[in-house]
Amino acid sequence: MTSGWRIVKERFAATAFDGEGARLYGGRWNSPGRPVVYLGCTPAIAALEILAHNARLDLLEASYVIVEARVPDDAVMALELTGLPEGWNDPADPGAAARVGDAWLDSGASLALRVPSAVLPLEFNLVLNVRHPRMVEVEVGEAVGFRFDARLGGE
Repeated sequence: MTSGWRIVKERFAATAFDGEGARLYGGRWNSPGRPVVYLGCTPAIAALEILAHNARLDLLEASYVIVEARVPDDAVMALELTGLPEGWNDPADPGAAARVGDAWLDSGASLALRVPSAVLPLEFNLVLNVRHPRMVEVEVGEAVGFRFDARLGGE
C-alpha cells in the first residue's frame, strides 16, 4: 500500500476525501468541475503544500487535522518529472499540469496519480480520482490533531 497524507482544517475532516474543494476551484492537476483529492506522500510535504498556499499566520493558527490514506500500490500511476510539459510548476499558470491531470482523469487509467510537488520537486504528491471505481479500496485513517509551529508563520 502507498501512503498519502492530507491536512485539512478540522471542520472539514468529515469531507476531506470528497474532492469538493478541487471540484469547485480546480488545482494544479485538475480543472474546476473535476473532483480529486490531493495528498502529500509524506506528512512533511503535505504541511509544506499547506504553507505554500496559506502562509498567513492567522490561517496557520486554525485547528487542523492530518489523515493518512493508504492506496493499493497497483492503483497508482507515476508521472516522472522528465515527462512533464514545460511550465507544469508555474505558480501563476497551472494550466499545463491541469491538462495532464484532466487527460489522466478522462482516461480512468488509475485511481491515483503520483506527481512531483511544484513546491519541492524532490517530493511527491498523490492525486486521487474520487470517481474511480477503486476509490472504495482507499483505507482512510483517523483524523489526528495537527498544529503548525508558530515559527513557520514568521514569528
